[in-house]
Amino acid sequence: MIVNAPTPVGHAKVELTEEDAVHVLHPRSIIAFQGAPMLREDKFMDLAGMYRKKKWIRSRMQGPSQFVLGLPAGCTLEPIDIPSDSDLMFDFRHVLFYSEGMGMKSRIQKFKTAWITHEWVRMRFSGPGTLGILVAGDLTVLQLDESRPLYVEKSSLVAYPEKANIKLSVYGNPLASQHMQIQWELTGRGPVLIQTGSRDSQLEDQLRGDSVIKRILREVLPFGSIYIK
Repeated sequence: MIVNAPTPVGHAKVELTEEDAVHVLHPRSIIAFQGAPMLREDKFMDLAGMYRKKKWIRSRMQGPSQFVLGLPAGCTLEPIDIPSDSDLMFDFRHVLFYSEGMGMKSRIQKFKTAWITHEWVRMRFSGPGTLGILVAGDLTVLQLDESRPLYVEKSSLVAYPEKANIKLSVYGNPLASQHMQIQWELTGRGPVLIQTGSRDSQLEDQLRGDSVIKRILREVLPFGSIYIK
């Protein structure tokens, strides 16, 4: 299987050999397909999948074929090779497809972790196989340390090891901690997957050349966001 996903241009192309098959969890994202018609087979998801993805249908795509996936603006499709002994816990919302033959288990989170993350269930995939992960911006990987904590903004964390220690936290001096989003503090061993799409609206305004006055007027004037460009 070959995944060609230019960063980020709103699409990704997946090429399958005769031995390949993948399950696409968002069939409507398939905007083009080249191959014999019978190589696509749509199926109903199980009840757990329907609940987690809020979707009824998944598509089994078999090779030899190729298809194009349309992606949301600013998002990238990242293929992740999963070994047989992987213990990564994924936010299922980020999974766009997975290769056939992979094991997939729902892992109930410990009460302490679920209280922090507001997630009772995460998905653990076992390989060998490939996951297609949809992320805002790009995907970067950092390694955990048992003594030096890693702080990650809550909305940016895509996957982490099952045995990682997790706390809800902020860091830095009082001024820093008062002006940051809630962070997850992680320690342990193994990789952490993070999406890098910017969440700093002020930075985006500066890149567009917006002045402070324009930003204030947009907020205080009726229909300011429409008339003030």
